[in-house]
Amino acid sequence: LGVEDPWLCPLDASSDEDLDAVFDRIGSEFGKIDFLVHSIAFADREWLQEGKFASTPREVFTQAMDISAYTYAAMANHAAPLMTEGGSMIALSYYGAEKVVTNYNVMGVAKAALESSTRYLANDVGPKGVRVNAISAGPIKTVSAMGVGDFGTLLDSMAQEAPLRRNVDQADVGNTAAFLLSPLSSGVTGQVIYVDAGYSILGI
Repeated sequence: LGVEDPWLCPLDASSDEDLDAVFDRIGSEFGKIDFLVHSIAFADREWLQEGKFASTPREVFTQAMDISAYTYAAMANHAAPLMTEGGSMIALSYYGAEKVVTNYNVMGVAKAALESSTRYLANDVGPKGVRVNAISAGPIKTVSAMGVGDFGTLLDSMAQEAPLRRNVDQADVGNTAAFLLSPLSSGVTGQVIYVDAGYSILGI
């Protein structure tokens, strides 16, 4: 299988039945897997606006946590038994997990849970030879990112202030992902790797 002939299977990550079905099919068709990439997040964009965290409704909060954080643990639980020769798992996070980023709100809290999950998962599956890490990428102009209020200002600020004086792009993140999924990172687990042109090292 390759780019010209991809293996595809529908998945609603909020459905335990769908998760069971997808990983059962992977197991039956391939027997094992070498890596897992978790690139799923969701929060109602109405609550990714100024002054919207304290008033976040319970259902918005729990949905963001479920889709953006819990699904990493759920997928890891299904994937680890299929990593019979060891493996690597990665998820995508953002600096808003660690510091307050204007308008990021409930998604920042969900990303914090994702990063903590990374450490606990790494400890759980490490004895099986499976590594678990996360990439904290700088802001990138994607469809989902544009749901965050005043996102353009965030991009401009990073490009002006980051040590590399630029924003990162998908290739920067992809290169780090390839490293973390490969044997080149064989001793790295439980880590959050920043790919943000150095922005996260700065103080106020």
